[in-house]
Amino acid sequence: MKYLITGGAGFIGSALIRHLINETESMVLNYDKLTYSGNLYALTSVSKSKRYKFIKGDINDKGILSEILEDYKPNFIMNLAAETHVDNSIINPKKFIDTNICGTYNLLVCAQQYWNNLSTNNKEVFRFHHISTDEVFGSLSSEGLFNENSPYNPSSPYSASKASSDHIVRAWYKTYDLPVLLTNCSNNYGPYQYPEKLIPLMIKNAIAKKKLPVYGTGNNIRDWLYVDDHVRALNLVVNKGNIGETYNIGGNSEKTNLEVVHSICNIIREFNLLTKKEEYNYSGLINLVEDRPGHDFRYAIDSSKIRNQLNWRPLQTFETGLRKTVDWYLKNIDFLEQS
Repeated sequence: MKYLITGGAGFIGSALIRHLINETESMVLNYDKLTYSGNLYALTSVSKSKRYKFIKGDINDKGILSEILEDYKPNFIMNLAAETHVDNSIINPKKFIDTNICGTYNLLVCAQQYWNNLSTNNKEVFRFHHISTDEVFGSLSSEGLFNENSPYNPSSPYSASKASSDHIVRAWYKTYDLPVLLTNCSNNYGPYQYPEKLIPLMIKNAIAKKKLPVYGTGNNIRDWLYVDDHVRALNLVVNKGNIGETYNIGGNSEKTNLEVVHSICNIIREFNLLTKKEEYNYSGLINLVEDRPGHDFRYAIDSSKIRNQLNWRPLQTFETGLRKTVDWYLKNIDFLEQS
């Protein structure tokens, strides 16, 4: 199969490409604008594969996209091109509107035109898979889970832009019959994540013995999903999911932000002891800071649909995944330093 991955130099996109090249016989074209958080370093291990190709470009560039679709003729388009950091969306929401809403619209228009001109057999194979977030559902109280029928209630410019893009994708299926699939995932973590996100930022600061800033009381809760588990789910959905449907992907690993940061501190301390480095109380660096506007209290995913219908299960617990993640960053300090 031939995949067109938009945003393939991002954290999740690059993990998906590594999975496709290493675990399947598929061909992959990576189309990415290479903004500050896009990094081809994460694709070094597959960059020489004859089944992989990279083209730099913006999903708002209709001319390049149309040309790529005509020349490459993908079976699947998987849209991971997005601005993703909530804090940045509060400071500069326009970038999020431009990429997440307008860019998704432009990609849909190009995909629709391409799909209309396919042969009947190729039309039946083609899928447009839009990858989104659980943040579109807003905030949960201490109980309950988001499922595929949960109402949308976004709190930030980021989550509002993703909610809008989800609705636009569904509209293209209902109005124009474009064969789409959607997934909404919980918080991802793992190797190669840009250190503006909680886990890599805490690792980076702890290594440098800098303050570990945690919003508010630190009691906000997230469901954590190891990125390699996520990309396995994405490939299952695009290959075996039912057209027009949404699948929620969660790690079943709810943790408060403080629990996450303390776990990181303990793992780094343990690794230091194993390598006979100095003993240091990294938890003493934790610094509670003013909460950000519209900070949702809790996210938690009910992923029973993808578990039951597609037989997907996360292979990593939060404990095993976090240890793998911290270990990777400690062995790849250069990635943190250049980010």
